[in-house]
Amino acid sequence: MTRRGWAGTILVAWAASLGWLARREFFRSTGTRVTEAALSVPPGAVYYRLDVGGQQVGFASSTIDTAGSSILVEDVLVLDVPALGVLHRTTAKSRATLSRALRLQDLDATVDGDIGRYSAHGTVAGDTVFSVWLVAGSDSQFTRVPLSRPIVLPTLLPLRLAFGGELKPGKTYSVGVFDPLLLAQRDVKVTIAAESTLVVADSADYDSTAMAWVAVHSDTVRAFRIEQQTGGVRSSAWIDAAGHIVRATSPVAFTMERSAFEIAYENFRHRDTARVARASAVPQVGDVVPATAIAAGVRLPASPSRSALNELRLRLSGGDVLGLDLGTGRQRLAGDTLVVRQETAAQLAARYTLPARDTSLQAYLEPAPLIQSDHPRIRAHARAIVGREGDPARAGELLLRWVADHVDKTVAVRLPSAVQVLARRRGDCNEHTVLYVALARAAGLPARPVAGLLLVDGRFYYHAWAEIYLGDWVAVDPTFGQLPADAAHVRLVRGGLASHVELARPIGRLKLEVL
Repeated sequence: MTRRGWAGTILVAWAASLGWLARREFFRSTGTRVTEAALSVPPGAVYYRLDVGGQQVGFASSTIDTAGSSILVEDVLVLDVPALGVLHRTTAKSRATLSRALRLQDLDATVDGDIGRYSAHGTVAGDTVFSVWLVAGSDSQFTRVPLSRPIVLPTLLPLRLAFGGELKPGKTYSVGVFDPLLLAQRDVKVTIAAESTLVVADSADYDSTAMAWVAVHSDTVRAFRIEQQTGGVRSSAWIDAAGHIVRATSPVAFTMERSAFEIAYENFRHRDTARVARASAVPQVGDVVPATAIAAGVRLPASPSRSALNELRLRLSGGDVLGLDLGTGRQRLAGDTLVVRQETAAQLAARYTLPARDTSLQAYLEPAPLIQSDHPRIRAHARAIVGREGDPARAGELLLRWVADHVDKTVAVRLPSAVQVLARRRGDCNEHTVLYVALARAAGLPARPVAGLLLVDGRFYYHAWAEIYLGDWVAVDPTFGQLPADAAHVRLVRGGLASHVELARPIGRLKLEVL
């Protein structure tokens, strides 16, 4: 070969090598980038102050540790909600084991608050099945959830964005996230909105004059604002290049800000809790009370004919209410005014016969965690109650009467499992709701659980009820025997166990003024 031939061969080989390197460096999959970057995940802990309107109501922390081929992530959240002179505490803890590719391997989580104490333990097998045990007291429930993709937990989404090289302002991504409370995967739209430098307190000293810990040194942190949207709920957060949250705001003005440990935790631990409680002792019209309607001894009309409230108008303030499930179905939201209208007789006239065959409603006919509509006992009871009734509205009424008459109203700290409620015949609004939904689905009547607030004597209480499909979704309260449920029911969220767990958290400075 001539000298010129050798030169050409070397040039081609060099160009090919350069192309291979460029392809390897710039066109790697997200999974490859995450795996390589996660090898350098630094262990450590960050702490957060949780505020509502400038007043500290809680403390949070996130700790990352490395152990050989895995990464351990522990999250703690403690909230104190003052209402009617009492502090209501909710504590949530989770411990997740991840692979170096940030794929979930196992998860332990507990939630303890007014709703009771719940815990979950889950393991992932081959990125195809998530096996989870839900426990409350002596009750337990086991279920397997099929997976269509590797699990990304909501709390770990910032880590994946950071180590996947996706923190690029102006970019929008669709990420599949697995919600361990809903036990379902959902798509989250993530937008990297901006990049900035934030100032955070990284050390503190005790100020004897203020009788509190104060910042003595601050640090600057390069951070990216990410905006998330899923199911109409919006949230935003600033995260750093290591995937840690620097600052976050919930849809209802609840803020979370990174700070020194002493400022976040010690100030919260030593605050004047008596003063905070006293400030909430005088009830106000429109107060939200962190207790169920059952625990408060609420009594509602047991017959639809005695349901007096057919329209409710509220003025909402103090938060981004568009992040809540307010303006659909019988609820209409215009600006800051919410109107809830009880369904009319015409809306109770079903447009089909049982069983429902609309494929778009299939998800509301299938069994779900804690709603075992395919269980032989549930199916047998549904047949016994409904019989050959083909009218969905009449079937819904028959099921409503049976649940309201045969399930005692008691405060419960158990898992709201339909099969166990059927066996025990007692429980609060969650138990009534999951049993009603399971029986309705077993009868071929599309149904779903919802949760929100119930207005009674000028105060709002946390409550759960159901919706059935009759051509449109109609509210049904199996606890108090209402079909349709009256307009005192203000829906905030849809879903099962996740709904009342979410509602156990404070809803920020959301104010409801009855018009």
